[in-house]
Amino acid sequence: MPLSEDNFGIAEEKAGQALAVLAESLFLINLMLLPGIAFAILAGLWLKHRASAPPLARQHLRQATLVSLWGGALIVVFGGGIILAGGLDAAWTWVALILYFTCIHSTLILFGMFALIKAMAGQRWRFPLIGPRFE
Repeated sequence: MPLSEDNFGIAEEKAGQALAVLAESLFLINLMLLPGIAFAILAGLWLKHRASAPPLARQHLRQATLVSLWGGALIVVFGGGIILAGGLDAAWTWVALILYFTCIHSTLILFGMFALIKAMAGQRWRFPLIGPRFE
């Protein structure tokens, strides 16, 4: 059976579950495999489906998109601050930068995996601190 435009190849138990799984998968792909490219696809999905998606998919799409933006901002702002404070020549700058990047990036991946598990189970979930509130 050919896939329709709204069928992403996942059998849905709840309305919007396939789109929710796709959103959280793209979030993780953006963090680990194809940064930028996966975010562009995720942002495109959010712009296309933000008004028409079922509540479960809308929440996961919104969360994955906004947390991707927050994660990028955290890396750029704090990473830039660490470089400005220590300079590029100082060894401690690189130690702090690598530790900070590793901690933030690993935390986002861990929470992204949890969000993907919740999407696969057809449940809503919110990232602590930076996740958008439920509608």
